[in-house]
Amino acid sequence: MKNNLFITLIFLMFTQINAFELPITGTVVSYNQKMIGPRYMGYVKHIYFDIGDKVKREDVLFELESAEFDILRSQADLALEQAISIVDIYRTRMRSIQREKLLLKSRGFASSADFENLDLTADNVAAGLASAQVLVKNASEKIKQVSTITGYLEIKAPNDGIIVEKRIRVGDMVGPGMLSMIVVDLDHLQIEGEVAESDLPYINKFQRVKISIPSLRYKTQGIVKSIVPSANPMAHTFKIIVDFDKRNAKVFPGMYAKILIDVDDKYLRSEYGNE
Repeated sequence: MKNNLFITLIFLMFTQINAFELPITGTVVSYNQKMIGPRYMGYVKHIYFDIGDKVKREDVLFELESAEFDILRSQADLALEQAISIVDIYRTRMRSIQREKLLLKSRGFASSADFENLDLTADNVAAGLASAQVLVKNASEKIKQVSTITGYLEIKAPNDGIIVEKRIRVGDMVGPGMLSMIVVDLDHLQIEGEVAESDLPYINKFQRVKISIPSLRYKTQGIVKSIVPSANPMAHTFKIIVDFDKRNAKVFPGMYAKILIDVDDKYLRSEYGNE
């Protein structure tokens, strides 16, 4: 009994010396990673950025050939011009009818039949004018639709970041759903680590932890953002995600990191039956 007590005391003294820190290996990742691809099929016309280039939101990353869409835009423009011309013709005819009425009134010898004929003609012209105005509205909407589509030929960056992968070259045929580039946000990084299920009692959400990136001799603190409840059945480990404040511009996704968890000694005492 005395020997067991002595061993327990030695163990507690040893763990106190080592500050009860549970080491966990991790990897720096970005939680704002975007997969970039086109919405329409076409050939790559221009590529404006390469791997490693920094981009800003709304920067045009690459552009597709627009021959077919240029034809659609030309047709829409032509339809609008024709509709506007028809409207001008009907408006000119309406003004002419108004002048004829004034002329007949000024002469004073026009019959009621003459005025009835002019009114009937005016009604027909007004109906034609209304139809032509509808054509103008439809043609304008068509131009907006074509402009929206042609706008999609310029693939833009959804946020600030750096291009970490590029899978296209000028002249390649691409289509909807094809991965063309990957843009990673370097300002919002996290660390992912694998924790053995036996160590889960020592880790809590929102717990403050120590972080180090050995390659940069960089140390800081972080907070456990989440403990992913899905376990790795082969290794019997769980994933934890740690938020940290990136103060070093040279911290990049993929870097090796260490997470140190301060373990409350009550867990250790409970394991040895002293609580």
